[in-house]
Amino acid sequence: MSDRTRGAAGKPVPMQRVAGAGPPERRGIPNTGEIVTLFIGQGHGFIRLANDREVFFHRSDVGEGASFNDFAVGDAVRFDLLEDDVSGPRAVQVVRRPRR
Repeated sequence: MSDRTRGAAGKPVPMQRVAGAGPPERRGIPNTGEIVTLFIGQGHGFIRLANDREVFFHRSDVGEGASFNDFAVGDAVRFDLLEDDVSGPRAVQVVRRPRR
């Protein structure tokens, strides 16, 4: 252990978490599309954009108040599009769009 994790008596000091701290919220370009593929058991799927491009999303990318298991192929969704140079485009904060 480093000196930072030991108290004055040399005993380990528990690490403290800052209230409300967590991973930074990922933000991208607001977009819409339609779910075209779902792999429920694997926890991911693909969304087709208006230009026929397909974008990956993972169950951890579902927005607050939504559940991955509630999505179905054909659902209209809105999301933030992240362009990642390493892993490719990804949809985050995915939620179902209300039907008109």
